Amino acid sequence: MTDTKTAEQLAGEVKAAFDAKHDQVKALAEEALGKAQKGEDLSAATKQLADEALVGMNEAKARLDELEQKIARKGADDETRPRSIGEQVLAADEMKAFLASRASRGRASVEVKAIITSLTTDAMGSAGDLIVPDRLPGILAPGQRRLTVRDLLTPGRTSSTSVQYVKETGFTNAAATVSETTGALKPQSDIKFDIATSSVTTIAHWVLATRQILDDAPMLQSYIDGRLRYGLALVEENQLLNGGGTGTDLNGIYTQATAFTAPITIPAPVTRIDVLRLAVLKSALAELPTTGAVLHPADWASIELLKETTGAYLIGNPQGALAPTLWSLPIVATQAISQGNFLTGAFRLGAQIFDRWDARVEVSTEDDQNFRKNLVTILAEERLALAVYRPEAFVKGAFAAAATAATAP
Repeated sequence: MTDTKTAEQLAGEVKAAFDAKHDQVKALAEEALGKAQKGEDLSAATKQLADEALVGMNEAKARLDELEQKIARKGADDETRPRSIGEQVLAADEMKAFLASRASRGRASVEVKAIITSLTTDAMGSAGDLIVPDRLPGILAPGQRRLTVRDLLTPGRTSSTSVQYVKETGFTNAAATVSETTGALKPQSDIKFDIATSSVTTIAHWVLATRQILDDAPMLQSYIDGRLRYGLALVEENQLLNGGGTGTDLNGIYTQATAFTAPITIPAPVTRIDVLRLAVLKSALAELPTTGAVLHPADWASIELLKETTGAYLIGNPQGALAPTLWSLPIVATQAISQGNFLTGAFRLGAQIFDRWDARVEVSTEDDQNFRKNLVTILAEERLALAVYRPEAFVKGAFAAAATAATAP
């Protein structure tokens, strides 16, 4: 407290000097007022004395204000400044009592508060921004679905807005043996053709970004491009399988596929493996050999996890690295098909993709108010058509219903 008392005493002395100068100026002012009322002029000596008194009073006032501010700041600092461990220990009541005791031997316990109270603020007792977090490179993207349905289909290209193809819609086969000696009439067969049309549809989406962020973080644009392209492919896979064929939707393969009917029945229990084999048989009887099957990942996992009574797996080796197959056919496991459903078919023979535009990404400032707001529109789009030439080449169904239909009475 010694420094504070000295400052207060000094402030008192300066205030006394200020009061003296103030009284002197007041006396000179009263003298000047009296002479002015009498019409007398002030002497040069009186004017000089008044000027000196005013200067002295102002200097004393400035010194007094400065001292008062220092005293106020010191008091605030004493209250807010975090005390060191030593200061906290000596100021603790437990330590004072321990030191005041005549038998000051033994141990005294004192609770000490943390000196650094924050790592991220600018408050007293904090480290401020001295702690710099480690920033890992790159961007952590969410999981992406493995897209494989397109790979099953025959690829193609178009330069038009639609694809037309001639399709056989009826065939009456009247072929028979005829006599070569009697001149009998030969039988007539009938074939019917229709023109089918598959329209090109557009899949697109866009995002807004600032020009500054794309300039300052070049990697971000390539990341956005990749995510937008993935978004197109995700919708494309769903459309190829499940498109409803109305509006702008593609007419998907699962939508047009032939519903499962059991070509034969077998004794219970009928498993998922049995159902898939019967679906393959159905296509084979239609002279359209199956080239693949599409299942939900959960359904394929349930098949792979089937075991013999000895505990050995029925399907393959858990340590094997071969591509998933069943009945010599490739299996495509995708969440684009609902759990519990299946689709088999002659994919390359029965359907074809026609790309009008490959997936493309464009960046433009000429959109709405982008130019004035330093924004850019990043647009991704593709155009394609799907032609399902032979819906009978595909067989669809639900495992549970198919198993019931295939169970022998």
